[in-house]
Amino acid sequence: MSVVRINAITVPAERMEEFEKRFANRAGEVSKSPGFEAFELLRPSDGRDLCLVYTRWASEEAFNDWVNSPAFQHGHKAHGTQGPVGTASELWAFDVIQQEATPDPGAGGCPPDSAA
Repeated sequence: MSVVRINAITVPAERMEEFEKRFANRAGEVSKSPGFEAFELLRPSDGRDLCLVYTRWASEEAFNDWVNSPAFQHGHKAHGTQGPVGTASELWAFDVIQQEATPDPGAGGCPPDSAA
């Protein structure tokens, strides 16, 4: 099964717009990496200041290859010139042990809104 890596980043409210802008500026880069499966950028909606960067990978090796790639380094270059937007970060690591997704109507199953 896949592996999930979540970067939990503390972002003060006054820096949230800049945080989102930096991710928008490099959208699509991670998806070019071999072994990449999914990406989600999660902004808190409950008053917290903790954003989550969720990525899913075919293997730990695929994730490590991304982190050590020139594309990853390029995506984080703003840290060197403008400093990080977040005030703290922590990398969480998980193995996917069970997964469920919405059935694909084109895969022969019933569409979600049909009466089976």
